[in-house]
Amino acid sequence: MSDFTASPQPQADPLIARMREFGTTVFAEMTALAVRTGSINLGQGFPDTDGPAAMLEAAVAAIRSGANQYPPGHGVPVLREAVAEHREKHYGLVYDPDHEVYVTVGATEAISATLLALVERGDEVVLFEPYYDSYAAVITLAGAVRRAVPLRLTDGRFTFDPDELRAAIGPRTRAIIVNSPHNPTGTIFNRDELSLIADLCLRHDLIAVTDEVYEHLTFDGVEHIPLATLPGMRDRTVMISSAGKTFSVTGWKTGWICAPAPLVAAVRTVKQFLTFTMGAPWQLAAAYGLRHELAWVTTLRDSLAAKRDRLITGLTQAGFEVVRPSGTYFVQTDIRPLGFTDGLDLARTLPSLAGVVAIPTQVFYDNPAYGKHYVRFAFCKKDEVIDEAVRRLAGLEKRTDTRP
Repeated sequence: MSDFTASPQPQADPLIARMREFGTTVFAEMTALAVRTGSINLGQGFPDTDGPAAMLEAAVAAIRSGANQYPPGHGVPVLREAVAEHREKHYGLVYDPDHEVYVTVGATEAISATLLALVERGDEVVLFEPYYDSYAAVITLAGAVRRAVPLRLTDGRFTFDPDELRAAIGPRTRAIIVNSPHNPTGTIFNRDELSLIADLCLRHDLIAVTDEVYEHLTFDGVEHIPLATLPGMRDRTVMISSAGKTFSVTGWKTGWICAPAPLVAAVRTVKQFLTFTMGAPWQLAAAYGLRHELAWVTTLRDSLAAKRDRLITGLTQAGFEVVRPSGTYFVQTDIRPLGFTDGLDLARTLPSLAGVVAIPTQVFYDNPAYGKHYVRFAFCKKDEVIDEAVRRLAGLEKRTDTRP
């Protein structure tokens, strides 16, 4: 008789139960679809041109000069100082670069480390839907509960109902995530909206986590107002941004938080066991960018505004109903005028219908019905790419004329 004992078989799905609602991200799915079908990718929000040449050369120079080992865990001093200078110059917010500025592997890690550090199991986190998909995942990782407040189209822009926001806050609410300029709607919260959020934070003792990565990419003179600038909010806000969107270097994954020292210390406690630190050359180059390339960013903003208008014109002519964004890389389109009702179905068939990839907005909702009739297109692309996408989409209306 053999003494061999068979090893127990692994579970069919080894993923922890609370993360099973999250599969492959929609960005990976749609980018793979674009590659597989040879379609134009207006889905994932990354530019197809480089950032300022001198900043790129600063990264190269840093590599060649030997900045290739571990930098300090909280970020190289020159970047922390540049971030603090930027916050004071643009917003009048004073942060100590040694204790109130912390460098992260992009804004996504900043958000993750912040929520994992500050939110307990069973706490509730309020956020606005549609939302950047990592918010929901990291809230779940933290064992917390998300309370989503919908942004609805009102007078040409997406905004929230104040009563719905008030109703979402309860005794277990610990934090609120505020993303403005907002991805994926392109809304920029105005002072009245932010004042209401600030009032609720103060009244209920909430921490505000603000995702401001598109802070410089605003259009038509609409002002970006950091929540931390409102009375009483600096001391309870974790302010997050990055170099990626500002300087068109999304692959560098160089982000930062600004917050009171106790909140930074809490985030550091978690973040040091995630990645500890991030690439020194990109940090040094980002510091150069913040100090020397903001005029280039102004040119980028104006260029993106023109690209937005270029894409809006083409999408409108193709039969979409388009919502004009005030910021970010994206436009929301209502697909119902073309005879479609399900954005996910359309996104998956659009490559075969028109050779273009978009993102279905419904995947960014707790209640997908709110966004089922929207798809998101990115305009952070070369003009010739936008023009070719528009040319392909122009025939979509004719094809939908024959739909049963």
